[in-house]
Amino acid sequence: MTRRFVVSGTDTNVGKTVFAAGLAGSLRGHYWKPIQSGFAPEGDKETVMRLSGLPADHILPERYRLMAPLSPHRSAELDGIVIQPSTLVVPDTPGALVIEGAGGLMVPITREFLQIDLYRTWDLPVIIVARTMLGTINHTLLSIAALRMQEIPIHGVAFVGEDNSDNIRTIGEMGEVRVLGRLPHLPQLNAHTLRDAFTTHFREEDFR
Repeated sequence: MTRRFVVSGTDTNVGKTVFAAGLAGSLRGHYWKPIQSGFAPEGDKETVMRLSGLPADHILPERYRLMAPLSPHRSAELDGIVIQPSTLVVPDTPGALVIEGAGGLMVPITREFLQIDLYRTWDLPVIIVARTMLGTINHTLLSIAALRMQEIPIHGVAFVGEDNSDNIRTIGEMGEVRVLGRLPHLPQLNAHTLRDAFTTHFREEDFR
């Protein structure tokens, strides 16, 4: 079966784009961010292109590319664009596909439709990207609970940040969820260092 994952963060700037780049590169797959809000100095697609080591044709174009770095519903309103959720259809790609959401689960895509509503229609396994710092237990367990209420499959939790073994253990045990690994902060972030860190801290078999 083709491996397809949705990557969602517990918070803004949690590190899900870097994780998505590492995962897509590790799988030699394709990357797609359906909605991009704000792209200064670069959008997430450009970041993944720079960090994943994937060829350009493995980085798929966004369906909506919005100017302001805001929630998609508001950014689209400012651009005079109406987002139609029905147009956000998962592309058919050869090999693996990593889909990065816009922010967290409850981010509004329109004023009537949340990101989690989109994930429910896709019915793909979600990887939650979480911080390791204070506050992560609450944010991550809430995300796990929200996905389970909607009966959306959870593939696991990937952490980004400095080692905090008790937070990671607590989330794994209390959330009854697989801990996929932890990506440390990299003083020099580029395709080479990200590939090495992903290989060191994650297991490819966990994404089969």
